[in-house]
Amino acid sequence: MALVRRQSKELLLWEALLLVGLIGAIDWFTGYEVSLALFYGAPIMAAIWYCDKKAGILVAIVCAIAWWWADILTGHLYPKRWLAIWEPCLQFGYFGFVAWAGAALKEKHDAIRARIDLLEHAHRLESEIIEISEREQRRIGRDLHDGLCQHFAAIGCGVASLRADLLQHHLPNEAAVAAELAELLNNGVVQARDLARGLVPVHMEAGLSFALEELVGSVSRLQDIECTFDSDEKVEIGDASAATHLYRIAQEAINNACRHGASSIVRLALVEEGDSATLSISDNGRGISKASNGSRGLGLNIMSYRARLVGGNLAIEQAPGGGTLITCTFPQQRWHSQQHDQAA
Repeated sequence: MALVRRQSKELLLWEALLLVGLIGAIDWFTGYEVSLALFYGAPIMAAIWYCDKKAGILVAIVCAIAWWWADILTGHLYPKRWLAIWEPCLQFGYFGFVAWAGAALKEKHDAIRARIDLLEHAHRLESEIIEISEREQRRIGRDLHDGLCQHFAAIGCGVASLRADLLQHHLPNEAAVAAELAELLNNGVVQARDLARGLVPVHMEAGLSFALEELVGSVSRLQDIECTFDSDEKVEIGDASAATHLYRIAQEAINNACRHGASSIVRLALVEEGDSATLSISDNGRGISKASNGSRGLGLNIMSYRARLVGGNLAIEQAPGGGTLITCTFPQQRWHSQQHDQAA
């Protein structure tokens, strides 16, 4: 098949015509008692499939001429004159039908192939966009941790030294102000580190559960809400990319609950269910239908896409006690297998 596709259309057309000549010669040699009309369809279909519609019509015409000439050379006598007209018309109609059906089938095949190529191209673009976004977030996270956090920490050390000097000079009021500034700087360092960890969330040494625990702790501090996490220790994900996608799903769900759902309680859970595992995020907010007016925004679409990347399904529904429940069920066995293969 690959060898045929590497040939030029002109050469393929000549090969189809030679095949027509070979079939015509065999048709003449076997006589009119044995009909080879069906075999003429092969070069017609080959010309349409590997060349184009015009080439297929040309080969169909040559097939009709070859069949008619072989029929004459074999001395085919028809008992009635109308049969001598009917049978050639029937065969010519067959050749035309094969050409028409082949062209329609080829057009449908090309349309399906183009649609598949478009979907694959869109999938590659989506994957590249996600990867570019992750790389940029990791870069910003490293800059925050190595730059801003260290800068705040250095200033905090300077303020602590200033407080000590003020106390030595018997300036308690000024020393108290310096202590307050040091505390504010320490809080700034903590917040900057929380942001950095949110941008670079999942380290395989610690695992997804540890990253989610840090996430809920950061949300509780920064958003001033009750955010908890329950984990099943049996859930192990040995793929950093899958763990990152699941973390981002949880992160986006929490952000939606805080920004759009006006939630005061958010609960995360990661549990094993046979060969699968489920990540669930529930809140006590207004609910997804009221918060989003029944439409799926960009964040929800990206969450669904991330769930598909890990081979899972994302479900968004009203929580039984009010609010929103988001669940992502994914095949845990898939990531166990990948981890085992990598270790081997």
